[in-house]
Amino acid sequence: MIALTLLTTGTAWAEDFPKDSLKIVDIEEVVVIATPKENRKLRELPVAATVLSQDNMRANQVNSVKNLTGIVPNLFIPDYGSKLTTSIYIRGIGSRINTPSVGLYVDNIPYIDKSAFDFNYADIERIDILRGPQGTLYGRNTMGGLIKVHTKSPFTYQGTDIRMGAATYNNYNVSLTHYHRTSDRFAFSTGGFYEHTGGFFENSARNNEKVDKSNAGGGRFRGIYLPSSNLKIDMALSYEYSDQGGYPYYYTGITPSAIAKAKENGKEMTEDRADYIGKISYNDRSSYRRGLLNSGVNIEYQANNFILSAVTGYQNLNDRMFLDQDFTERDIFNIEQKQRANTISEEIVLKAKPGKRWQWATGAFGFYQWLHTTGPVLFKEEGVKSVIENNANAAFEEVSAKPGAPTMGMTVHNPSLSVGGTFDTPTLSGALYHQSTFNNLFIEGLSVTAGLRLDYEKISMKYNSLSTPIDFGFDFHMAMGPTQINLSDQNMKAPASFVGKLSTDYVQLLPKFAIQYEWKNQNNVYATVTRGYRSGGYNIQMFSDLSQTELKNSMMNAIKESPTIGQDPTWGTTIIKMMDQMVPTKEIDVKASTTYKPEYSWNYEAGSHLTLWEGRLWADVAAFYMDTRDQQLSQFAESGLGRITINAGKSRSYGAEAALRASVTKELSLNVSYGYTYATFTDYVITEEQKDGTFKVTADYNGKYVPFVPKHTLNIGGEYAITCSPRSIFD
Repeated sequence: MIALTLLTTGTAWAEDFPKDSLKIVDIEEVVVIATPKENRKLRELPVAATVLSQDNMRANQVNSVKNLTGIVPNLFIPDYGSKLTTSIYIRGIGSRINTPSVGLYVDNIPYIDKSAFDFNYADIERIDILRGPQGTLYGRNTMGGLIKVHTKSPFTYQGTDIRMGAATYNNYNVSLTHYHRTSDRFAFSTGGFYEHTGGFFENSARNNEKVDKSNAGGGRFRGIYLPSSNLKIDMALSYEYSDQGGYPYYYTGITPSAIAKAKENGKEMTEDRADYIGKISYNDRSSYRRGLLNSGVNIEYQANNFILSAVTGYQNLNDRMFLDQDFTERDIFNIEQKQRANTISEEIVLKAKPGKRWQWATGAFGFYQWLHTTGPVLFKEEGVKSVIENNANAAFEEVSAKPGAPTMGMTVHNPSLSVGGTFDTPTLSGALYHQSTFNNLFIEGLSVTAGLRLDYEKISMKYNSLSTPIDFGFDFHMAMGPTQINLSDQNMKAPASFVGKLSTDYVQLLPKFAIQYEWKNQNNVYATVTRGYRSGGYNIQMFSDLSQTELKNSMMNAIKESPTIGQDPTWGTTIIKMMDQMVPTKEIDVKASTTYKPEYSWNYEAGSHLTLWEGRLWADVAAFYMDTRDQQLSQFAESGLGRITINAGKSRSYGAEAALRASVTKELSLNVSYGYTYATFTDYVITEEQKDGTFKVTADYNGKYVPFVPKHTLNIGGEYAITCSPRSIFD
């Protein structure tokens, strides 16, 4: 992954330069952010971090979190075409769906669900990206790292920002934000934005309309009130609505593995859609719509010897995804998934004041999330025939091919079939944590940090998966000696439903140990050992597969109960025994089929932050080694109806990072960053149980690369500034 920031030209007034203008500008000094947990700048802490200013974001066209790919070492955020999924990978850790591995905070308020991660950055002033597990202070789902987003403070900046942009393919955007300080005690900012994307990809099945066009708009309000010199109340409210088209997936043809598998079964598979190879061609319009509301209050009280912070957050997310899931011009099946999430969080932190030899932070954190999801899969007439009826008859044909076996056939009468349901998956989490740093321990500049977090999480699922009853007919033909058995019932119904509850909870200890040596001019070396943890959960998309299995079981039971087949007075008992042997029903374990376990890791890291040549060169380097257990991976469900998360045994990730910034002259500065990650599975073998009870290895991924993890990331950039006199015509 390579990114290149071309040399950009900036304009600055003469008095804007510091006295020693050859020094690199320290973003953390220019943009001072009050955080409830840390007391020092990130470059002074034992952590690998990247800090981006608003100027950095503009130069690199960072308009949302997905634009950070390639700019930050060992960070990869693929864009799958919608805001529904923001999959963040850092140092070999990440996943496409379900539980995130990287945390996100906006103005110190956590965003729990990664469906909320992708939002507009119109008024963002600074972004901090911390790499490596941050679980001791930030808890669950930060085992890959943490992204902290900060909006511009109306106390430090006043004025009105208006930005407009346009690009080819009918893309344009506009934003306006006003920052106003009414007095020494109160300041506020308010603004809004709108953006339109005309789209790049055409859908040949819908008159070449643009697949990926989108519209989004929203606004934000922030108010800061200072009742006294030692008390601050920081309030924020934002809303964003987006309507995106999707998804630009095209047909690549029958895969060689599918052809090989067909040959193994004695069948021949030929390409019947050659004209559609390389084309986006599906008949149902797909889209993703999301409304996102965020609000929060930060209260900070500064006593003589400590700082007390209380952060309250609330988030409401309502979305709808419609997907032509067969991605063809045919009417096979589609899915409409809706989510409604409400999340409330509270964190109370007590920490020492800066400058003390003993730096400490103690806190309590908790959140509760209500998540209601509906996700029915609709099989249309062709889908009912090709997926439901043909699959059932294919199984009957395998039975009929055996000597002396009966001939069986099924006909489904439904013009369409809905498989799905509703799911409530609330999450309750609570934590207590403490971290202490002892500075100047034994010798000047040596510090030791130790921390521990006790994290509790309870996840539940209440499911009500109802499917349309199947109206079907069944024919049974068999010769027993001279007697010909011909039985039929064309008026049977097979209902299928799952109704129940599941719950589980986890208790985790997340320690951290660090040692750091610091010497003059902000130079330090450090080593850390940390433990990371990512929550487990439930695969609600797996219910489409379970519903199909239950439908099959229900159909077999309907055949057995049919008065003209299974209850036939002459042959019924014989037929039931034969059906039980040849087409047995399957037991369904909902918990085992839908639950995935938490993921754990130990991270070992050594690094250094160096400020050289009187501040003209900054160097940040780090090397890491990470052991991961029960790694969560995304794969298609067996039926192909959606993705699920599985646990993949163990993996190992190691690598290095380096970032250099140099002030060459007063006008010219250069920067380069590089990341290397080597992430492979060390224990990931898939087995399949055989009829004799033994297990056969069907896939061995040991030594294979962890997916979606670039081995290399590289970013090169520079800036040239033109100094103008304040008395020039540009003033």
